[in-house]
Amino acid sequence: MIESDLLDVGEILVTHRLVDASNATLFGSIEGFGEVIYKPIAGERPLWDFPQGTLADREVAAYKLSRHLRLDLIPATVMREGPFGPGMVQQWISIDPDVDIIAYGQGSTQDLRLMALFDAMINNTDRKFGHLLMDKSGRLFGCDHGVTFHVDDKLRTVLWQFAGDALSAAEQAVLIGAMETRKEIEAELKDHLEEDEIVALFTRIDRLLQDSSFPTPDDEWPSVPWPPV
Repeated sequence: MIESDLLDVGEILVTHRLVDASNATLFGSIEGFGEVIYKPIAGERPLWDFPQGTLADREVAAYKLSRHLRLDLIPATVMREGPFGPGMVQQWISIDPDVDIIAYGQGSTQDLRLMALFDAMINNTDRKFGHLLMDKSGRLFGCDHGVTFHVDDKLRTVLWQFAGDALSAAEQAVLIGAMETRKEIEAELKDHLEEDEIVALFTRIDRLLQDSSFPTPDDEWPSVPWPPV
């Protein structure tokens, strides 16, 4: 069995619970694959403003969109059965302890711009510094995408340093690619999101294309998650 298949079907050995998480977040491993995070749907706390679907489905939808667009911003993520029922299982990223992610996250690197653009696409309402992961090879990942894809504009992020900046040709190409492959994306996301959420996704993408710039904070909605870390 190849390593990627093990994430889908390998036995999960849970060893710890991450107690700082607001929902059940379990740390474990899959023999032959490595360390993983497992978030069972049974451990989710209901959210009044996200009544549709599950947090786990939104996490998987975010991963599938990132993979489809070849952005590779999110660790490998699947929906599957686990020791405590169905849930999201994601590859664990070992971060570089020497990187000050708060200082880094306030920079202007291309990978941060791409993360900010992706967050605008998926309507991420919880992009904290702690949800940015820099691995030991210097590659940036994002995690915790359970509160995304809402039909109403709810973007909350610590990555506002690009607000109002014009999109580069490469960034516009990402959006164009999404619009050109809309049917394929819809097919990938339909099992995880409601139809109106998928429609709203493409409305946001089209708006970003028309504006040709990064969004700016909304005065009627808190623009930064709390706590920001």
